[in-house]
Amino acid sequence: MRVFSRLPGAKTMLKSGAGTALAVVLTVTSAAAAAPAYDGLFDVAARKAAIAADGSGRLRKQCLAIKADPKWLDLEIVEGFRPTAGYGSDRAGSQFAWALMVLSGRSLGGDAASTKMLRTILNSWADRGAFEKTEVGHDAYYALKRSLLPTITAFSIIRDDLPELERTKIQTWLDPLVRRVDQTFNGDVDINNHRYLADSVLMTWGGIIRDEGLYEKGKSRFLSILDEARSNGGLPLETRRGARALWYMRQSLTSMVVMAEVARGRGENLYVKTSSDANPVKRSIWTIFGYWLNGINDPVLVNAYAAENYIPGPSRDYLHQDVGFLENRGNGRHYLAFLEALAAVPAENISMQRAVALLQKDAAPERPLIDEFVGGNATCFWGN
Repeated sequence: MRVFSRLPGAKTMLKSGAGTALAVVLTVTSAAAAAPAYDGLFDVAARKAAIAADGSGRLRKQCLAIKADPKWLDLEIVEGFRPTAGYGSDRAGSQFAWALMVLSGRSLGGDAASTKMLRTILNSWADRGAFEKTEVGHDAYYALKRSLLPTITAFSIIRDDLPELERTKIQTWLDPLVRRVDQTFNGDVDINNHRYLADSVLMTWGGIIRDEGLYEKGKSRFLSILDEARSNGGLPLETRRGARALWYMRQSLTSMVVMAEVARGRGENLYVKTSSDANPVKRSIWTIFGYWLNGINDPVLVNAYAAENYIPGPSRDYLHQDVGFLENRGNGRHYLAFLEALAAVPAENISMQRAVALLQKDAAPERPLIDEFVGGNATCFWGN
């Protein structure tokens, strides 16, 4: 983790054994408990400083790679999301989310005009009570979560530069919307990737406003995912999804990475957590990542579970896994964006090396990697 990597001799100590590594992690956790290193998804101030100090200009280039569109100031306000017929969710907020993800990255990169535009949009949508008329239902709430994560991340980037009245207004608008997604529907969406996304939003917002209850909800979900995973790392509710088994495994991993990054700000290293204290079976996020990557390379490992074909998406041919997430989606989003955060974790294991290799092979040439499930321009947030 970021704080951990600054300790003298940290890498040497890691190599010397698990006991030493654990001692260092405990030391960092204890020291950071009283004063979080950062609030929210990543250290905004530190990242701004790193971008400004990069003499090569490469980091700033990734933040400014997508041009801002003045038309975003005139986007139609989305009053609320609605359920959709069949597979998929309401995409009414997709342009809004895209605008915020681009502008927040540009703002982080030091573009004053984008910061001004981002501020204007957030104020306008807060004034109009955007999203407040979202219907209660798992599909509509799923769309709400997808818009909220980039919105609260964008807010965290410019929050300290806003006048107090504006900051309070926007926070007052967002807070009840975030708390609304802490909703149960008495079905699998209460415990699958839908819920992981919800808890990643709750945990991120909890980190931003220092609400311990929301933060702990996300952390608890992270541990429950580890407990529920099979010993091989497969997630039972995701691997049954037919041709999209790996698709939803990846989506779950993205939400886990968001939770782990928020925890890093609190000095807690969820990347080394192996299960809840009550579960004797030890699994980590790397176990889940390793299974997902093995499934990409050898889909036969997934077929037995995927054969259930539970809400498989566009195709019912579970023998042909949809790996469209390996490429840019055509709308600017890239579902491998979470790898930017993984590649920045100073872990020393084979899964970490494989994460870096996958990033370099299938995603780095398409940078910047932007995705609402990870809050925005991941290359700008974490990329090297």
